Amino acid sequence: MTALTDLFGKPKAIIAMAHFPPMPGQPLHDARGGIQAMLDAVGHDVEILAGSGVDAVMFCNEGDRPYRTEVGPEVPAVMASVITELKRDLPIPFGVDILWDPRSAIALAKAVGARFVREVFTGAYAGDFGVWNTNPAETLSYRRRIGADDVKLFFNVTAEFAAPIGAREIGLTARSAVFSSLADAVCVSGVVTGTGVDVSQLRAAKEGVGSDVAVIANTGVRPETIGQMLDIADGCIVGTSLKQDGITWNPVDPTRVERLLAAAADSGQWAPSRPEAQLAAPHR
Repeated sequence: MTALTDLFGKPKAIIAMAHFPPMPGQPLHDARGGIQAMLDAVGHDVEILAGSGVDAVMFCNEGDRPYRTEVGPEVPAVMASVITELKRDLPIPFGVDILWDPRSAIALAKAVGARFVREVFTGAYAGDFGVWNTNPAETLSYRRRIGADDVKLFFNVTAEFAAPIGAREIGLTARSAVFSSLADAVCVSGVVTGTGVDVSQLRAAKEGVGSDVAVIANTGVRPETIGQMLDIADGCIVGTSLKQDGITWNPVDPTRVERLLAAAADSGQWAPSRPEAQLAAPHR
């Protein structure tokens, strides 16, 4: 049984992103709209996603460009405030992600009752943020110290916007994340947000970890590719393709959500978590 089966009671899962606008102090923050504008924007997306049939939503500070490997306390504080308000009416599980700060993400998960965290927990990278290192031993010890052992950890083993300093074959990287760093699931990404996953990398990661560990297609999943992704992977995390005009920073478009989920159901690899959800016919 994989982490996804444990979380969702089914072998294949689709997790939809609920992106936060830029936080206070960040270059693109809407100071006039403030926290209420964030609540309105994220609430709009969550309301659509919660009734669509997706298996979970994942809250993320996607708007905080340029991303940081260590965020200030305002980020988990603001996210916790908004998530606590929205989770009251959320009928499906949820996870969190803080780019790219694993400890802050785990602390946030503990505070709001999130079931899982997605982060880059392992590896050393060079990229758009400079030289980027991780400390999985300290991060997992921190999870233990704050009593968050029940929070599942989804390891992104192909960091976006960066390249590994010591490159290894993706199957070995994925297997090592599970064996030495105790990953609950492994995520495989494209080179940047919204770009498709390399199918050969996805397949190699799955072969590396075996059937007992979930592998997730983490970026760039679209209606025309979701069947292929789910044929290899145990799940997909979807954000950009659900947005108006397919632009990451736009609000969620309910028609795009319906099309993607209908394509997933039509592939025979996945069924909606809520049987009453109405799925539109996929575009072919």
